[in-house]
Amino acid sequence: MPADQQPPVPSVWARPRAKREQPALSRDRIVSEAIRLLDAEGIDALSMRSLGTRLGAGATSLYRHVANKDELIELVVDQIYGEMRVPDAGDPARWRAAVTEAARSLRSIVLRHPWAVSVFGQVGLAHLGPNLTRQSERLLALLRTAGFAADEADQAMNLLIAYVIGMTTSEAAYLAMLARSGQSEQDLLEHLRPAAEHALRDHPLLRESQSAVQGKDPGQLREESFTYGIERILDGLETRLRP
Repeated sequence: MPADQQPPVPSVWARPRAKREQPALSRDRIVSEAIRLLDAEGIDALSMRSLGTRLGAGATSLYRHVANKDELIELVVDQIYGEMRVPDAGDPARWRAAVTEAARSLRSIVLRHPWAVSVFGQVGLAHLGPNLTRQSERLLALLRTAGFAADEADQAMNLLIAYVIGMTTSEAAYLAMLARSGQSEQDLLEHLRPAAEHALRDHPLLRESQSAVQGKDPGQLREESFTYGIERILDGLETRLRP
């Protein structure tokens, strides 16, 4: 590509898409197969060579559609954002319920595709992807309908997304460790109890917190923790709407 046609930032969203694609190997098929590989084997297993093998094509064929692995990461991240459910902006009085539904949907996406948390930081121009732009527009519509001004709606949206991704990053890492252990969550926690009790022996407040949740369903506890954070964020945002 001539120097004067090079995008200012290397990104799949900053360069023109080829007008014609090989019918047997489209960009959409490449992205779909990459997500299946990532879900099955994780981020370390992804390479242009391994993906080409799964597609029955050489890596050179993939490069006709995707310039490199970084572009492929941009594409798969945008694709999974397309799975997010954001309710239509309707009744302003239901804005909290609608935003909560969107936040829960984003959390479920990350937990379905735990490899994503390790690559979110690599997609510097993610906001230009068609799915993320569409979902962002819908989220902003919810917040604008609630009564937020344009600049604050944008800040509120970024806050909510940062919270969801931050919480689910640690949760996804924990669930990945659990899967590797081959144990149920309850069995793993029971196995770790002696070590946990030893670690907390000199920390009475932590012991008290631990005792309060002893015996409760760990999945439900994670759900409650996530919900608590969303509700407190929305409580704070709601004060901005009061006269």
